Amino acid sequence: MKQITVKRYCKHRTPTPSIDATYSLPQKVKFLLDALDFIKEEIDPSLTYSHGCRSGICGSCAVRVNGKEQLACKYKLESNDHIEALDKLPIIKDLVVDQERALESLKRAHTFFQPPANSAQSPQELERIETQSDCILCASCFSACPVLEVDSAFLGPFALTRAYRYINDSRIDNAQTTIDAIQTKGVWNCTLCGECTLVCPQGIDPKNDILMLRTKSVQAGYSDPTFGSGGGDDFLSGGLDPNF
Repeated sequence: MKQITVKRYCKHRTPTPSIDATYSLPQKVKFLLDALDFIKEEIDPSLTYSHGCRSGICGSCAVRVNGKEQLACKYKLESNDHIEALDKLPIIKDLVVDQERALESLKRAHTFFQPPANSAQSPQELERIETQSDCILCASCFSACPVLEVDSAFLGPFALTRAYRYINDSRIDNAQTTIDAIQTKGVWNCTLCGECTLVCPQGIDPKNDILMLRTKSVQAGYSDPTFGSGGGDDFLSGGLDPNF
């Protein structure tokens, strides 16, 4: 038998809304999502969690396992794992979070598809945005970002890597709007710690995307507001964006 612990949350539970519940599972249960299904079907039907495609595509089953963001459908279970909801987002119940805060950051950064100036793209132009287009909106990077721990107004890697995707889209003729939108509480506030890159299930590198956004910002006439005070040299290490 395997044992896992799930941090459960219910706002109506007294005296504390959060409890750690430990469950015993058969050895044949290999993946975390299968374990959650087993618990719900065989042990406690009140367990609440999200899932969809079961193929690592929809992103809805993202949780934290032993303090690191994972997709439940892809994570291979180990005994004594500790499971909890994503961080930095309000918990609705158990492992289900309200992603409105993360999605709102996309609006603030103007990272939504705009009417294209043209619809044709060459293979080379498509390749420029292919990696960032693989984002499944799971909010794992948002959950892992330490800057959001201290500054809730920070756009976060969730929005910034998507900004890089739209700025590089050859079909969009007003990329300047997005560049303008990411200057405040955005591209310069990142500490470049790389936590977002470590947890992305799609292999996207938000840290590098943010470095490239800093280069594009400079080329658009912006400068690091902390330059000269010890915090403005990091973007130079990223070099120039090869796509610019």
